[in-house]
Amino acid sequence: MSHLTASTPSLEAALGAGPLGVGVPGYGHPLLAPAEWGELHRLAQEEPHPYGGGPLHWAVLNVADGPGSRPDPHCLAAVARLRAAGPGRPAGGRRPGPRLLGHLNAAHGSRGFGELVSEAHRYLDWYAVDGFILDRCPTERTHLAETRRVATTLRALTDDAYLVFRHGEHPCAGYAESADQLVTFAGPWTEYRWSQVAEWTADHPPERFCHLVHGVPRTHLEEALRIARWQGAGTVFFTDRRDTGSGAAWQTLPGYWDEFVSRIGPGVSE
Repeated sequence: MSHLTASTPSLEAALGAGPLGVGVPGYGHPLLAPAEWGELHRLAQEEPHPYGGGPLHWAVLNVADGPGSRPDPHCLAAVARLRAAGPGRPAGGRRPGPRLLGHLNAAHGSRGFGELVSEAHRYLDWYAVDGFILDRCPTERTHLAETRRVATTLRALTDDAYLVFRHGEHPCAGYAESADQLVTFAGPWTEYRWSQVAEWTADHPPERFCHLVHGVPRTHLEEALRIARWQGAGTVFFTDRRDTGSGAAWQTLPGYWDEFVSRIGPGVSE
């Protein structure tokens, strides 16, 4: 199988590293997805793994392809409940537990700098997010300087801002300098099971990479987790739902959610 690449330091580290964690790319509105938000609340209360981190690394808040034009009372309530599930922010430090990320649509580099920063301000003012996910992030070297400018500004807006670039494929290596984590795969299982990892990722630890895969059959869940580890990803979201281009696959729980979560962590078979 093509994901069985030659052994590299990154590959060996991934196989023996700490547990995988879950990154939730964006559930539906709390009114339409109460069970999904309830599961986020439950996972936020989980004790950290012995080797560091909890099962939920981050979750994305996407109110209306962005923060919307005014605070949403239902989202405010869901966020408050999620915050209350874990310990409070220590003096002078980051709030413990999973991060809540505001969704910013970069539109492959076509969104204006001012638009993105304005939306980021609204997320911070209304929902006190811990960082941002730059969705549809460009991958080309030609967009690297402007993406760095956006990232630098976002980090200046709040202390300890966590930034995820959702490329969906491997970008040029320079993007790793500006983000805490890169989504280097977002797509169907039929492509993921034959995917290969870019050589430059061997220079970075697993916590720098995330894989989002839809259409994963229950019978291939363990194989998908092994591919993620072999390719050096530290954060994953796998679902049996299929995406038709609307992003619906990410908005509901996988049919095997409990099994998926139970396999995340040091107990996952290698």
